[in-house]
Amino acid sequence: MDMESRDEQKKRGLKRFFNSFKYSFDGLRYAYKYEQSLTIHFIVAFLVVVAGLWLKINLTEWLLCLLLMGVVMATELINTSLEAVIDLVCPEIHPLAKIAKDTASAAVFVFSTVAFFSGLIIFVPKIIEVIKTFM
Repeated sequence: MDMESRDEQKKRGLKRFFNSFKYSFDGLRYAYKYEQSLTIHFIVAFLVVVAGLWLKINLTEWLLCLLLMGVVMATELINTSLEAVIDLVCPEIHPLAKIAKDTASAAVFVFSTVAFFSGLIIFVPKIIEVIKTFM
């Protein structure tokens, strides 16, 4: 692609601005439809919101939960995009392609693990309090 056509593609405007949202939602729709992990992340996020409302978590806890949910889902989307690019440029099985896919997946795992333990720190004491009120 020459620089002139790249410049043409990058022109600013209201239509391009609104199309960027459309493309983002297209990506979310694709990942939700075809990536089982993202579906699981959405289900867990829904459960976190329900638990947060039920247990009346404070503002700081909400901010941490929202940040972690966003980072986990964003990492999953980046992982999905990396896998697609790797499949495009390297359709055959290659050891370096495997490393790239596995390490991108590991990034999601790391963020998910951090989010899980952060959720335990936030929710377990509140759940214990609820249980104590019934005893």
